[in-house]
Amino acid sequence: MSFLLQKTMSLPDSPTKPEPMATGTTLLQPRLTVGDGIALIVGIVVGVGIFETPVLVAMNLSTVSQVVLAWLLGGVLSLVGGLCFAELGAAYPHAGGVYHYLDRTFGSRLAFLFGWARMTIIQPGSIVLLAFVFGDYFSQLVPWGEYGSSLYAAVAVGLLTGCNVLGLTPGKWVQAGLSGAKVLGLLLVILAGLRGSVPTVVAAPQPTSINLGLAMVFVLFTYGGWSEAAYISAELRHVQRTMPRTLLGGIGLITGLYLLVNWVYLRGLGLAGVAQSQAVAADLLRQTLGDSGALLTSGIIAISALGAIQGTLITGARTNFALGQDFGFLGGLAIWNRRYNSPVGAFVGQGAICFALVGLATLTRKGFATMVDYTAPVFWLFMLLAGVALMGLRWREPERVRPFRVPLYPLIPLVFCATCGYLLYASLAYTGVGALVGVGVLAVGFPLSWLPKSS
Repeated sequence: MSFLLQKTMSLPDSPTKPEPMATGTTLLQPRLTVGDGIALIVGIVVGVGIFETPVLVAMNLSTVSQVVLAWLLGGVLSLVGGLCFAELGAAYPHAGGVYHYLDRTFGSRLAFLFGWARMTIIQPGSIVLLAFVFGDYFSQLVPWGEYGSSLYAAVAVGLLTGCNVLGLTPGKWVQAGLSGAKVLGLLLVILAGLRGSVPTVVAAPQPTSINLGLAMVFVLFTYGGWSEAAYISAELRHVQRTMPRTLLGGIGLITGLYLLVNWVYLRGLGLAGVAQSQAVAADLLRQTLGDSGALLTSGIIAISALGAIQGTLITGARTNFALGQDFGFLGGLAIWNRRYNSPVGAFVGQGAICFALVGLATLTRKGFATMVDYTAPVFWLFMLLAGVALMGLRWREPERVRPFRVPLYPLIPLVFCATCGYLLYASLAYTGVGALVGVGVLAVGFPLSWLPKSS
């Protein structure tokens, strides 16, 4: 569940004082085709979460049909959200994204609160949950005791943060290879599931009660990224006509892929087997191809998770650096190391938060799930506010040119707001201590929003 950079700035190529932060853009040109847009949406949304969340969804539902319907509903709701963000992105093509929409509608204090949430909750929470994906699957290769996943997660965060502090970031081809590993992992899972047979073992009894709200929190986390339509819409050719096709194509492909992956999990392991798994993809490969297949898949997924962590570390540090420049009380985040040409303060601050979150996830003994709990309420709160901003800006700025308009207005924005409101409720009512900690951290940012900006 990640945002792209909300307040962008240019980091210098030479070890000099950082350049001023760019607050917007007027250079976006409509040059992307429908195919380009679909490829971007699929690339952004499909991450390593699909190797973890099916277990959590299966734990909260009692039949295979419920699982399938939950993933199908997730695709439909993602399309609704994508349509809303497409209008915002086309009407207000600003690099700040959600930050800009909230600032324009509600003012700078709420916009700062979003920046604070991104720095302390959304981005580090995303980094740590990816680190636990790495830890869960690397533990299949080299077991390290009861707390192996947590230890591997901490090591991954520490090593990658250190590399970035020293300016040792991988080249674009290395990064592309790391990202491509997730595609290979998914293909292996699908092929193994199609090859394998339906399990003949007697499944453990499933609970008679279900928790659809919590299941949908995990489903829609896995679909996270559709909000990036806000950035794609500003650069699509003939956006009024091509945006619906782009969203339908992109989210339709993702929905089909997620349904297929879950089907092979369920076919190979059964609902109880999925719900009880510690590393569902590895377990499926172990059953169908033996231990060698499980080890190969675990290695590929672990490598893929490292690539995702690296990318998230970089975008998170850029946001922290920008906040450090804007607000004096966060000035430590703007410390720049000229020797390594690196925003050391931003990386160190982000790393410290991540280590604290690894500790929190270890104390709750839920790892990945705790980090979803930590980020979900805050994420859906700001998504709800973005939906309100869409309708508020329509009312306040009726003269604004809107190259793309949400169809069936105001029905679709209202459905989106209702969905966000329900998921905000579900992520508070049905989750654990992680959600309460996330809300508490957000509350700390409220009094800070009254502090003045740097001159």
